[in-house]
Amino acid sequence: MYAVIIDGGRQYKVAEGQELVIDFRRDVGPGEQITFDRVVAIGGDSLAVGRPTVAGASVVAEVLGAVQGPKLVVQKMRRRKNFRRRNGHRQISTRVRISKIEAAAM
Repeated sequence: MYAVIIDGGRQYKVAEGQELVIDFRRDVGPGEQITFDRVVAIGGDSLAVGRPTVAGASVVAEVLGAVQGPKLVVQKMRRRKNFRRRNGHRQISTRVRISKIEAAAM
């Protein structure tokens, strides 16, 4: 069984037991649970597509912890002005494991 969820403006296809890195840092610690209520589709033996979401469906995930993405280097330069700036950025994301996919009735 799989589900398609929306989180942070992105769609993720998830299955039970799958580990996933979602954007944005959450204010929850490792071991706690997050519930995703915006389920667009649930598939398996049959397919249930929501309009816009599947009624009564949710996905429960266990938080594994916060992770950092790769370092991005941002450089600015203006020619002939002796202006150079170099900054780095690492996005903090949340790593989760999908525990359970709940569907009301398919």
